[in-house]
Amino acid sequence: MAKKVNVYGLNGEPIRSIKLPEVFTTPYRPDLIKRAVLSSMTARIQPYGVNEKAGKRTTAESRGPGLGISRTPRVKGSRYPAAMRGALVTMAVGGRRAHPPKPEKRYLEKINKKERKLAICSAIAATAKPEIVKKRGHLIEKVPELPLIVSDEVQNISTTSETRNLFIKLGVWPDILRAKNGKKVRPGRGKSRGRKYKKPKSVLIVINEDQGIVKASRNHPGLDIVNVKNLNAELLAPGTTPGRLTIWTESAVNQLEKLFSS
Repeated sequence: MAKKVNVYGLNGEPIRSIKLPEVFTTPYRPDLIKRAVLSSMTARIQPYGVNEKAGKRTTAESRGPGLGISRTPRVKGSRYPAAMRGALVTMAVGGRRAHPPKPEKRYLEKINKKERKLAICSAIAATAKPEIVKKRGHLIEKVPELPLIVSDEVQNISTTSETRNLFIKLGVWPDILRAKNGKKVRPGRGKSRGRKYKKPKSVLIVINEDQGIVKASRNHPGLDIVNVKNLNAELLAPGTTPGRLTIWTESAVNQLEKLFSS
């Protein structure tokens, strides 16, 4: 028998109950979820490599043994070998790299279509299990129940203040504050490569149609919003860890029955 859950209105109170789709009964498969997320992440990597002749455009060659100097290849043009500048080798200034990256390297982690679909179904089911959501680090003490389903009126919200009031009434506001206060400076070279800060993920909102909610909620820290047709494992399990705190609209839940009926 299908489980029934409440649908909450804009005031945070239950207005009716609906049956959950069978996708929420999918077995928990963290191994498949991890593979699907890695496949999604590696698909964005652009292969790169160095020029084959980089560091090798030189007249340098080794003089061989017997001269009392190292056999380092040296640039021609000097009378005394000891005064020649080293080149070509990896330890010389402007020399070649020892083990440069190659563009033919395969970064993509492949996954079968059926496995990807099962991984998404399993990640959807994990959003309805409080122990998994809590283990991921989300604050759900004030959340009335999981999965958290709201009426389609939410899709008509057009201001950030309205979304903030909705999150407070639904009990997910503490988790958004957790993401705001968890912003940290990234260690290492990433600071100079356009990714200086690391920010935790908070709430995921799954909608069926955008009527203003995307613009109204995009400024909240750690929050993502996606159409149910574009749902993927990386959004449901950021960093390969399942159990993201998710808000579903009623029509999005109904669409799950069609998208993942098999």
